Amino acid sequence: MEHYSNFSSGNEETEAPEQPEVGQRPVLPAMEALQQLGQTSMPGSESNIFCMTIIGQIEGHLILPPQNKTTKYEHIIPQLVAAEQNPRIEGLMILLNTVGGDVEAGLAIAEMIASMSKPTVTIVIGGGHSIGVPIAVSSTYSYIAESATMTIHPIRMSGLVIGVPQTFEYMEKMQERVVRFVVSHSRITEERFKELMFKTGELNRDIGTAVGGIDAVKYGLMDAVGGIGEALKQLNTIIEARRQQNGMTGTPYAPFSPNATGIPTGTPSSEHSKELPQ
Repeated sequence: MEHYSNFSSGNEETEAPEQPEVGQRPVLPAMEALQQLGQTSMPGSESNIFCMTIIGQIEGHLILPPQNKTTKYEHIIPQLVAAEQNPRIEGLMILLNTVGGDVEAGLAIAEMIASMSKPTVTIVIGGGHSIGVPIAVSSTYSYIAESATMTIHPIRMSGLVIGVPQTFEYMEKMQERVVRFVVSHSRITEERFKELMFKTGELNRDIGTAVGGIDAVKYGLMDAVGGIGEALKQLNTIIEARRQQNGMTGTPYAPFSPNATGIPTGTPSSEHSKELPQ
């Protein structure tokens, strides 16, 4: 019978524990989350603000080619639910740099953000095109970088079309859904939004209009021009006002009410105010 001993003679070589190579870091859970979901933290981290990124093309019911940079809506929706029910998360910041994608998937994400009881701030960096526009305006307050753009265009589709009149009617109704959502969650009028959507000129009618950062605020589509610093400051201001509101009512984690935050009038809510920000 063989016996194993913890002692070894001086001539025997003991195996040293494996060490990472020089310049190589051990794989951490955060790195796994970065590889799988494109972000370093999940709801439940020590920070009271959850940062979510929506980049590339929004992938819906169909899987896009592997060379496309995509954001899968089946990853985003569970994270929003987890952030909503986590009491440690007091606010969400959503960063957008998207070319658009699946209409219904984008509307689902936008509706989820708009229906959250916790304050949310969106930032458009680079671009918030196509169905990224409803997502950008769905938050409590929205920012856009000065160099960023938002392309507004009619709904379009590709592939086999059976029953042209019926398909056209369906697309028209879907387009009205997008228009109603954007108008109800921003300060832009329906007439101005449709004017940008169907604008003709140097580009074809199907392309739509590319709106820059300053013009997006001018039209009332976004609340203000700014970046990460301004967005975090605004979100912390809303969170602090919400804390005071909850302290007065004595109800922890009560639904957020933009009209009862005590925020200065220069920072209106993107859902209700019709005045341009100061």
